[in-house]
Amino acid sequence: MARVLIIESSARQQDSISRQMTQQFISQWKVAHPADQITVRDLAINPVPHLDANLLGGWMKPAEQRSTLEQASLDRSNELTDELLAADVLVMAAPMYNFAIPSTLKAWLDHVLRAGVTFKYTATGPQGLLTDKRAFVLTARGGIHAGGSTDHQEPYLRQVMGFIGIHDVTFIHAEGVNLGGDFQEKGLNQAKALLAQVA
Repeated sequence: MARVLIIESSARQQDSISRQMTQQFISQWKVAHPADQITVRDLAINPVPHLDANLLGGWMKPAEQRSTLEQASLDRSNELTDELLAADVLVMAAPMYNFAIPSTLKAWLDHVLRAGVTFKYTATGPQGLLTDKRAFVLTARGGIHAGGSTDHQEPYLRQVMGFIGIHDVTFIHAEGVNLGGDFQEKGLNQAKALLAQVA
């Protein structure tokens, strides 16, 4: 049995393309891997706090020196990190907002990129510790951005995933979904076809 962690980050609960992609992924995965355990963390419904002084204090201080707020922030951050550590497969659903990822997803990444937990520093540089995992990134873009200078999603997410040791990363883009007409239909159909090959 494998554990699948799905991170939803679209601010929209209805009519969200990235959420539709997630549902297709889940449906197919359940058919292909019925014994697997799927956990969904929805960052729109339960936002993750951005980094603040309490969390930094919780990370940096020994337990006996932490305030109540620092300990609470650390406990919440540990919950997020533990979910990722337990997962065999990570799925991030990420609509493109202003050429990049939603701030809620960035906040989640800031919690789980943890020195000594998901990566470590060595004499030859940082080393990712999550080398036994694979990831899928499902994106929805209003325009056409893949491979261009306006795509600050895929390069960034490949960088941070590789930094923590996840190099098996598959990106599936639904492009041009706000352009209407043939562009939208083509983008959705291409994404659905690629998703159909995943499981």
